This record gives sequence, structure tokens and C-alpha cells, in this order.
Amino acid sequence: MKQDLVWQVGQRMMVGFSGTEVPPALRDLVRRYKIGNVILFEENVESRAQLRSLCAGLQAVILEETGQPALIAIDQEGGVVSRLKRDCAVAPSAMAVAAAGTPEGAEQAGRITGEELASLGVNFDLAPVLDVNSNPDNPVIGARSYGDTPEAVCAYGTAMIRGLRGGGVFSCAKHFPGHGDTAMDSHLGLPRVDKSLAVLESCELVPFAAAIDAGVDAIMTTHILFSQLDEVPATMSRRILTDILRERMGFAGLIVSDCMMMDAIAKEYGSAAGGAAAAAAGVDLICVSHSLETAEQTCEAILAQTRTRSEREPGGRVEMAASVERILACKARLPKFLPPEADAAQVRARVAQMRALREASLTPVGDAARPSLGAHPLFIGCCPFRTTLASNPVNRTVSFPKEMQARLGGMALETPVDPGPVDIAAAVRASAGCSCIVLCTYNGHVKRGQLAMLRALAAQGLPMIAVALRDPYDLCGLPPGVYGLAAYEYSAESLEAVARALRGGFEPRGRLSVRLEARA
Repeated sequence: MKQDLVWQVGQRMMVGFSGTEVPPALRDLVRRYKIGNVILFEENVESRAQLRSLCAGLQAVILEETGQPALIAIDQEGGVVSRLKRDCAVAPSAMAVAAAGTPEGAEQAGRITGEELASLGVNFDLAPVLDVNSNPDNPVIGARSYGDTPEAVCAYGTAMIRGLRGGGVFSCAKHFPGHGDTAMDSHLGLPRVDKSLAVLESCELVPFAAAIDAGVDAIMTTHILFSQLDEVPATMSRRILTDILRERMGFAGLIVSDCMMMDAIAKEYGSAAGGAAAAAAGVDLICVSHSLETAEQTCEAILAQTRTRSEREPGGRVEMAASVERILACKARLPKFLPPEADAAQVRARVAQMRALREASLTPVGDAARPSLGAHPLFIGCCPFRTTLASNPVNRTVSFPKEMQARLGGMALETPVDPGPVDIAAAVRASAGCSCIVLCTYNGHVKRGQLAMLRALAAQGLPMIAVALRDPYDLCGLPPGVYGLAAYEYSAESLEAVARALRGGFEPRGRLSVRLEARA
């Protein structure tokens, strides 16, 4: 296969598409631009059998047109960012895994995730998240992080990397140099962090250094502007990616961009121009997740940049060739044949192991004893909403109040995601005469009406349980007598675990990996 400049640019692209089969438009793009890699999302996944067939089809098309196998990537972090369906074993969120208490649990989660992905044809997991969640108001990381200290993130993150490797897939640490201390989602805007390199090296960079020592295959960039380091976001910063990550930290693996269509890049710089700048900064794989047209524009921008720069200039042909060599070296380690599909007994065993890990993660918070539900409990709270575009579209079929009522009896009341005074008054009236109030929160530290409702219901003096279904920060400063339970994710699997705990099936014994400090 002729390795001309178009072919080289295609090897550096990772593109997403719509649908559950290989679409003609993707086939055409691969033919014209020799696209070498793809990224999958929930919209591409229907079932185990369909995903395996899709991956086989993608490999056939890309191998035929490029002469090289494809890196097929997916964000299978576990918990709040998971693309696989319920016929697969899905790990809990990173923060939940840390709450379960042992790095061995993270390694187990990684191994099972890797085994599941490998048997389905996915060879590259864009995990683990190595951001230190030092800002409790962080809207995009939260429970995706293992904790708020570098030590916790290092211990559990490197264990996850070992597990993924043992399961047969590549790993990718993200989001370099750190997305943990922001109060803005880079999907929606351009966050800024005003920290010196010395400060970053004392916290944010520590887990990435540990990941490099652990042999992580790839590191993903973040679209954050670190104002003391450069005037452009990290994804486009040669100082951050080449000078710091490559030279100062010694990383020799693949550098992968976060999606160039996120607003932090698309609105501020343009996706195609941003992709070309990222390539010149040192990114190996340019990710364009949601538009084949934008992927084509990005290819053209990188081609134009390479053709107009001198051979040894940043973004020139020497760096192009070196980047492609790193990608080909990675692909050379791919298995020659797709592993056999897991049989039903193997899948059941993996699901059971993940269920046990999820139950071990449930964390009691506060000093109150867990009250009995009694004969007439009231289950109350909002349905899930999309806290960040990194999450899947909202599953409208999952409802904490209705699921608890179906499993445990009693009454159910759904509320808005940010309840106002009228909603709170209605909830207080509904609680009259109930034996126990069980309220769920979901990022209540962002949607503060949920916390106002918690306080109003606690004031009724009834037995009460508060269940945090994403970040545990909602349980800061619980009113006296309220039993708190951190569950870390709003999913069918987590609701099953919560119901079993409330029924008395097991005693929650998880431990928080973040500090809860009461705030106004």
C-alpha cells in the first residue's frame, strides 16, 4: 500500500459516525482519505452480536483501503460514561471503584472491561480518567475520577491500566494535563486554569507520570487553556504536548486529542483549523467524533498545513512520518484474529463480578443509622439528566422513584431536576403519613433545588434516607438524622444495588475517596 501524504494523514484520523452498520459515507471517506481509525458511541451499539459484526465490517473496509488494521476506540470508563448495553458487563464509575476500597477492584474492572471489548472487536478503550477531582463543583468529571488526591488516582488508575492490558485492549489516560480543577465543561466552552507548571507537577501531572511508568498506551489531551503555560488550549499547545509530555515526562506512546468538535475548540478556533494545530502541536490521533464532513475538512486542513511547511518545521513531513510510525507500532501489537465471543456463562460470571464490585462501592455517609423503610415509604426524586455531553443521551426509562416503588413497595413521586418552591411544597405534602422518606439526588450540588428539597423534607422529622446517584458532594452537611448513601451513578445496575441495600440484603461498607466539606 502506497504511503503517500494522504495515506499518512488518514492514519492520524479517528472518526465517528451515525448508525449501527458501516455507512456508505464512511466507506467513501475511507476510500478517499484512507481513514485508519474509528471511535464508537452508544448510538453505534445495539447488542453484543451487532457490535461484533460492526467491528468486523469496519476492520474489513479499513484494511482493504489502507493495508493496515483499524484502531477501534470507545469510551468505556464504566458507570456514568459507558457505551455498552445491558447484555454486557459494565464496570461501576471510577469513584465507585475507589470507594470499594482496593486497587485490585480497579484491576478486575479493567480486565473484565478489556475482555468484553476484545471479544466484541473493540481494541482501544479511552480509559481510565486520571483527572484529580480537586474542584467539587466540576460538572464534567466528578464520579468519573478515582478521587481528589493524586495518590488515590495513581493507585486505582494504574490498576485499571494493568487490567485493560490483561483483558487484551489498549488503554488511554485522560485528560492531560488535567480536567479536575474546572467549573466548566469543555464540551460547552473553553475552561481556563491559572496554574504554574510547578503546581501542576505537584498534583495534576502526578497520575499521568505514574501511568507512563505503568506503560499506558495512549494519553488524551484536554481542551483547557492553561494560561501560565500557553495562549492556546492544551490540545493545540506544542509546549504542553511536545515540550512537557514528550520531552520532560518522557512519554513515547500515542497522544490522542479529545473530540475536535467540542465547543471549546469548535467555537473558539474551528474544528478543522484546531485539528491542524493539534497535529502540529504533537497530537498523533486527531479525533472528530460526530461528523464525517468535519472529518474531511480536518483532513484537508492537515494536508494543506503539511504541504506548506518546511520538512522539519512543526507540522512538517518529518513529524508526520514520526507520528505515523508510532501509530503503526501500536497497530503491530494488535491480535491477528478476533478473539472468540464470550459464551453466556462467561458473560453471566462477568456481570456477577461487576455487580459485587458495585455493591461493595455503596458508601454510607454521615452519622445517622439507616432507618427501616416501614410499611409506607415514599420514594422521591428526579429522573436522570445529561450532566455533561461526555455522558450518553438520557435514558428516560430509568426512574429512581418508580424503580424503588416497583422493588420495595410504597409510593413514588418524580420531581423536576431543579425543583422550585412549588415542587418542594408538593413533596412535603406527599410525605405526610409516610413511614420513611427516601430521596435521590443527581448532581444536586449543581442543581441546588434538590438540596433545598432535601432540607425541607428532613425538617418534617420523619425517618429519612438521601441517596446520591452521581457525585457524593450532594451529601455534604446532611441534616441531623438523615442517613446518606453514595451510589455514584444513575443506572439500572446501581438502582438494583441500592434497592437490595435498602431491603437489607447487605450492609453498605464503601469508603469515600473525596472529602465532603459543607458549603453555602
